[in-house]
Amino acid sequence: MMNFFGRKKVPEVSTVSSRSAVSNPTDPQNTIVTLRQSIVTQEKREEHIERKITQVIAEAKKKMAKGDKKGALFAMKRKKMYENEVDKIQNVKMTLETQVMNLESAAQNAATFNAMAQGNKTMKKIRNDVGVERVDDIMDEIKEEMELANEVNEAIAQPVDPLMADEDELLAELQELEMADLDAELLAKPTAAPSLALPTVPDSKLPAPQLAVDEEDDLRKLEAELAGL
Repeated sequence: MMNFFGRKKVPEVSTVSSRSAVSNPTDPQNTIVTLRQSIVTQEKREEHIERKITQVIAEAKKKMAKGDKKGALFAMKRKKMYENEVDKIQNVKMTLETQVMNLESAAQNAATFNAMAQGNKTMKKIRNDVGVERVDDIMDEIKEEMELANEVNEAIAQPVDPLMADEDELLAELQELEMADLDAELLAKPTAAPSLALPTVPDSKLPAPQLAVDEEDDLRKLEAELAGL
């Protein structure tokens, strides 16, 4: 839009729009701050009215002392009006504090919900990035690498000396040498047949059996008795 002097008119930015751009009125933290400021304002107003009540009470007492009954009653009416206003302020404060408490609880619930949603989203991303198939592939690769590593270890552990023979063959050869040495030793030292020791024959006669001697005595006695007859 051109003005009368040939310059383009710059559109003015409203104050309300600028304030909305600076702060979000629906933000829980900003709302809580605003409510707490309102509570402070109500408390200041309540203190002011309390001072007014104190003043009208003193004014009513002075008028009664001077005999101005009408003026004293008017002061007492003002006192009653101020007291009603104090009750209203206290109710407003209670409402504001209730709103603050509920809003803080709602903000905490919202933060918890957002955290849980973010955690769930992260879990899904991790699961999609990893996947069961990829885990199986990785495990197969790990097993394959371990098998290759074992093969490499076995290859490295093999002897490199070409003169080293099989241990079983070496033991068999050693036994053959020992047997050959034993045979040679036996052939070099023939052993004589062991002599058998026979029992000696006694020179003296064997004693007669006692039974035979007794029989001869009996025969002799019998012959002597027969001869006497």
